[in-house]
Amino acid sequence: MDTAQIRRNFVAHFENDTRWGAHTVVPSASLLLDDPTLLFVNAGMVPFKPYFLGRETPPYSRAVSVQKCVRTPDIEDVGKTTRHGTFFEMCGNFSFGDYFKEGAIELAWELVTKSIEDGGFGFPEDRLWPTVYDDDAEAVELWRKVTGFPDERIVRLGKKENYWSMGVPGPGGPCSEILIDRGPDYGPEGDFSAEDRYLEFWNLVFMQDELSAVRSKEDFDIAGSLPKKNIDTGMGLERVAFLLQGKQNMYEIDEIFPVIERASELSGRRYGKDHDDDVRFRVVSDHVRSAMMLIGDGVTPGNEGRGYVLRRIMRRAIRSVRLLGFHEAALPHLLPVARDCMAPSYPEIATDFGRISQYAYAEEEAFLATLRQGTTILDQAITETRSTGGAGLDGAKAFQLHDTYGFPIDLTLEIAAEAGLSVDTDAFQRLMLEQRTRAKADAQARKTGHADLSEYRTVLDGGPITFTGYAEVARESTVRAVLDRSGAPLPVAHEGDAVEIVLDTTPFYAEGGGQQPDTGRITVGGGQVAVDDVQQPLPGLIVHRGRVTRGEIRAGEDAYAEIDITRRRAISRSHTATHLIHQTMRNFLGESATQAGSLNAPGRLRFDFNTPGAVSPAVLRDVEQQVNTVLMDDLEVRAFVTSQAKARELGAMALFGEKYGDEVRVVEVGEYARELCGGTHAARSGQLGLVKILHEASIGAGVRRVEALVGIDAFDFLAKEHLLVSRLADIYRVPIDGVGERVEQTIAQLRD
Repeated sequence: MDTAQIRRNFVAHFENDTRWGAHTVVPSASLLLDDPTLLFVNAGMVPFKPYFLGRETPPYSRAVSVQKCVRTPDIEDVGKTTRHGTFFEMCGNFSFGDYFKEGAIELAWELVTKSIEDGGFGFPEDRLWPTVYDDDAEAVELWRKVTGFPDERIVRLGKKENYWSMGVPGPGGPCSEILIDRGPDYGPEGDFSAEDRYLEFWNLVFMQDELSAVRSKEDFDIAGSLPKKNIDTGMGLERVAFLLQGKQNMYEIDEIFPVIERASELSGRRYGKDHDDDVRFRVVSDHVRSAMMLIGDGVTPGNEGRGYVLRRIMRRAIRSVRLLGFHEAALPHLLPVARDCMAPSYPEIATDFGRISQYAYAEEEAFLATLRQGTTILDQAITETRSTGGAGLDGAKAFQLHDTYGFPIDLTLEIAAEAGLSVDTDAFQRLMLEQRTRAKADAQARKTGHADLSEYRTVLDGGPITFTGYAEVARESTVRAVLDRSGAPLPVAHEGDAVEIVLDTTPFYAEGGGQQPDTGRITVGGGQVAVDDVQQPLPGLIVHRGRVTRGEIRAGEDAYAEIDITRRRAISRSHTATHLIHQTMRNFLGESATQAGSLNAPGRLRFDFNTPGAVSPAVLRDVEQQVNTVLMDDLEVRAFVTSQAKARELGAMALFGEKYGDEVRVVEVGEYARELCGGTHAARSGQLGLVKILHEASIGAGVRRVEALVGIDAFDFLAKEHLLVSRLADIYRVPIDGVGERVEQTIAQLRD
């Protein structure tokens, strides 16, 4: 069974279930989500975390998904085991307060044992072993009921293997896993720690406990039971694929092995003949696929965060190809193979391949240059070591090559050995450990992103706040809550107090999507609050931050909210201008010039976009001219809500890493630009008046930034520039178009 069919069978099994109820099919989220604790989505349940944490109400009670994931802590194990991959897909079914243990166990067992002809996976029952948490007697009884197995066929394991939590206070619970016995060639019988023999391929998590403290995986406090019990399961797609396809490991399945075959053709070495080469082939196949999927979801190579992880993955792949004996650029040969493997399930990889390959090939060229530079530095270090009679290369030098220049340590070892020198690997490993310790501390600090939002959730229990700002700039409302700046409730706020005000309905736009928030005032009886910031700490909750300028403010009182109209209009013009610049950049640079960030402020904007190199002044002039032509055409700006599928059909642009619901808001400027957007905009393009691009610069590898002025701010800038040029023309006594030449002459004279 090919991997694409396994995906389809999994989804269909849950989508069409009648015993426990049809599951809503949820498409894979991007690998990039707005979660301060994660660089990438690393598990199938991550997109559902807001539901499990109680921050959002799920729009369905049952769901099924096949989620793209990237996990890199065990990157050094890639290629050495049957099961470690940086990119993988997790098939999962989820219940939010609906069915619980019996449903999860029955649904999983039915799918894995049902015949392939009937849409199942056809695993033989005599090779399957369910596991349960030590004291989960309920799960033991359910497994006996569903499978007919005796007690000795149900394996009991401890907290380390069979208890799940997020690593922070919140939901947790026991697990059940389904293992398959691969036979005596893979380990001793009955040793369930022998992961190669008893391979786990599906984990069923029974979320039933509320954890108040989590000190480690095996050390935590259970505060009580969750009010609603949930199910979160994860079946490793690649593991099931290599089992069903009769392969030895995940790298040999139909969606990965063709890359190994192409790498074998390039290097002239055969897969399966040499262990070290086999590890390199596997690294290449995994990392090329991972890099392609990451770039596809909007990551670009860089020196920090997600960009650094991508760069490391790519450089490991390129290095492995080199160690296989192929010293030329390999990605132009390998990446199209990975594309052809993944495009049937992810067609966007094929349609966006121009952009993906552009970044990948540029990164490989840059790394090959790094290798040449590193080799020069290493040769100098080798010469210096020999001249002093040393027998080994300093570990600090090897670490500098690795950390500063990205020069792989195994390449340093290889070249040093060819020169008859050793490398102080102990010193190198000590420096690497220090670096990893710092990185681990930083990763742990990320977990503080789960801030205490309990008071906000309490306020939100009254229902989501209604935003009316698309249609009005002022309205009557009711004060739902008065909080201090730490989020604690206040019985009354007095003049001078810094407060957070929550209204039942509001015209104030909360900062988001690159658009700055509204400001204004809220009047409550004889009291008034000057609003200087508006945020959305939880979906559906709009919080107005400001200071009481007179009187007192209490919850439950009537209020009148009014925004600063001048500021709103200026921001809206900037936001519309950003859409026009985005579309025009794509017109001139190609579809790969996708948005990477933006700032829409009164009279000015900042637009970040992906492109490998600098944009020439000529292209910038053309972009500016085209945008202003659209302004002169005075096109209608229209916003409407539709389904995500319909929006895609209309060609609306979506932004990488953004999370969209089933219904989306589309903003279109005539037929010129169409984009998914929740921000506010001008009513017609002509209202922008004028757009002036100030400059363009790099803000990172493969990411450029333009800054522009809009409306009266653009006019003021051009007026001042005109006065300056006119003044210079008077001084030089030349026409305005001759000022540039005369300035150049003056500079040349001064240099001489």
